[in-house]
Amino acid sequence: MPRYDSNFREPPWVVGSPKEVMDWVEASHPSKKKKHEESSKGKYLTNLHIRFDFDVDRRKVEPNTLFLKMISGKLIEEDFELIPVAELILRGLAKAKFRNTAKIVVDGDVLYEHPEKKSDLRKTIQGIDEFSSIIEKGKQVEITAIIADVEKATAIINIKKVHKQKEHSVDIQIKGKIKEETYHVFLNYLNEKIGIKKDSED
Repeated sequence: MPRYDSNFREPPWVVGSPKEVMDWVEASHPSKKKKHEESSKGKYLTNLHIRFDFDVDRRKVEPNTLFLKMISGKLIEEDFELIPVAELILRGLAKAKFRNTAKIVVDGDVLYEHPEKKSDLRKTIQGIDEFSSIIEKGKQVEITAIIADVEKATAIINIKKVHKQKEHSVDIQIKGKIKEETYHVFLNYLNEKIGIKKDSED
């Protein structure tokens, strides 16, 4: 207990044991090893929102299906294929240690939903051909994936061939905390494989 009215931790050598002395030295002047351990834990990013577009041809479309009529406002259609983009984004999530594909939704219809499964994301990538005939006819696909590392986070990816003029081709929300390093692994993979034209990031 301090002899003076202060929060400063006093050295224990008046009544302390050798262990107490070493504890005090470590608390007062942390070793390089401890500093390295603390820095290696890394920073965490919370509730990320990434939006980007592809550098492809666009055209205005008239809503001619129930799904498109539900999307109010002026619409545009982009010239890219949903399946290869969805597959690449799934691979990027796998690289970033997301392990569970919880849900796949195409044009509002749920194709796949197994939130209780673990380590199935790579199987989903391998088995995406099972849904290919439905996805390739679709206008929008939403993928929900989960990472359970030190913290748990959920990624919700919307890929839209047809969308409002002010919206983007790809809208990714990562809810919860992920390591900054993990985030950069994912983003670097997308940059390398897709060549994204990024608009904004929160």
